Amino acid sequence: MLGGSPGGTGALFCRFLMASFALVAVSTSVQAHIIQTGTGGFGSGFEHPLTGPDHFLAMFAVGLWGAQIGGRSIWALPVAFPQIMVLGGVAGIAGLPLPGVETGIALSIITLGLAIACAWRPAEWIALLLIAVFAVCHGYAHGAELPNAADPADFAIGFVVATGMIHLLGIGVGLVLGKPFGG
Repeated sequence: MLGGSPGGTGALFCRFLMASFALVAVSTSVQAHIIQTGTGGFGSGFEHPLTGPDHFLAMFAVGLWGAQIGGRSIWALPVAFPQIMVLGGVAGIAGLPLPGVETGIALSIITLGLAIACAWRPAEWIALLLIAVFAVCHGYAHGAELPNAADPADFAIGFVVATGMIHLLGIGVGLVLGKPFGG
């Protein structure tokens, strides 16, 4: 945990996280991820996280943060993220209301970036809970896209495969950078 004092960096980070989740809970979705009708197959699904900076950064950060935390988190965070993302996708396909999805996606980048910058090493269950919230948001946004895709199953498979590759890239960078910085 960061900072030893009640007003230290760790306490500030926890306050930031609570405020972030409150914003997610009260915000509305702007539906910035809807794809064109009739497009989308494996290639479109694979391409989207690679070309969408919001998704690329969040998914890269999951792998990097897992490597930075070390231990089982190296694989637990990147394996859990796409699995939970699929659950969010199912909610999006079903049209279940989930306010604050776009805000959650933006907060995933900010929060994971801060966790990495502060070298925050929480208990594994806390890290998994945090990435689960973000995975639901990312999955939901793309699940909402799937009914418009020409081949929803192929789009989803492409998206999940690209997500895994981005996680692996993050893990690799995290492990390489960890050596010079004593990680």
